[in-house]
Amino acid sequence: MSPDMLNREIGASGISASAIGLGTWAIGGWMWGGTDEAQSIAAIQASIDEGVSLIDTAPAYGKGLSEEIVGKAIKGRRDKVVLATKLGLVWHTRKGNHFFDYDGEPVHRYLGADSIVYEVEQSLRRLGVDCIDHYITHWQDPTTPIAETMEALERLKVQGKIRSIGASNVTVEDVRAYLAAGRLDAVQQEYNMIARGIEADLLPCCIENDVSVLSYSSLALGLLSGKIGPEREFSGDDQRRDNPRFSLENRRKVARLMEDVRFVAEAHDASEAQVVIAWTLQQPGITFALCGARTVEQARENARAGRIRLAPDEVAQISRAAKLHLVNLDG
Repeated sequence: MSPDMLNREIGASGISASAIGLGTWAIGGWMWGGTDEAQSIAAIQASIDEGVSLIDTAPAYGKGLSEEIVGKAIKGRRDKVVLATKLGLVWHTRKGNHFFDYDGEPVHRYLGADSIVYEVEQSLRRLGVDCIDHYITHWQDPTTPIAETMEALERLKVQGKIRSIGASNVTVEDVRAYLAAGRLDAVQQEYNMIARGIEADLLPCCIENDVSVLSYSSLALGLLSGKIGPEREFSGDDQRRDNPRFSLENRRKVARLMEDVRFVAEAHDASEAQVVIAWTLQQPGITFALCGARTVEQARENARAGRIRLAPDEVAQISRAAKLHLVNLDG
């Protein structure tokens, strides 16, 4: 009998959630070649059925579309879900710094108190809930003092609109500023077998201050899924088409890495992707691994990774292979 789904606490918030989180960027469709609402709802519900309680979304994923789909999927299942969404990428105001254009409209990074009050209500409405379990600043805004942002977020906690506070795409300096201004429960950063930059300073800082780490891009946009070989081609608005990480040389290196991962996967009757996720969750300081899924099959596969417990020698074996077949992140 396989172990139960691994559950962990979000910082010192007292909120427990599945170590596997469902990331819903792709469900928003933008940069992922569109979306299928019915299929997405089925994928979210399959995740919940498999014991995944942590669901992560954001207004920027399809300009509210991902949040709306998540809201429909969790209706009647709210008590089984730890709901995380984000703030700070805005198109209702021109305050802050311009970040990118989406459908010809500018999106700004802005974390001012006035915008936070507006954004939380929009997210609550789209999600169809009265409280967000984990509210995350999506990208940092250098035009607003972190103390102002935290004061507004702490006020939302007092009002019962959010239960915990997170920050994404941060530096160590950002984390220290958040901690000086209030209670930061978690950070959300890119981390996977080939993108491990946060091990040097951010992870030790988070461990020292009881700040959880939610890793996103755990499968490196699918590069570490075991399903993207040297022969794969990308088309349309698929962001991987022009991403140097998906160069032919990198895909060849990853193919060799996956050969080593496969030995461990076979011992656990698991897929390569499941072992990659399980390895991620056993790295010091990594509390949760966010994994995208657009189909029921992908959702179930990701969830099962939360039931795998790798032995220390297996973790070490995979780490050695990752170092041996080091991928060039710049192409």
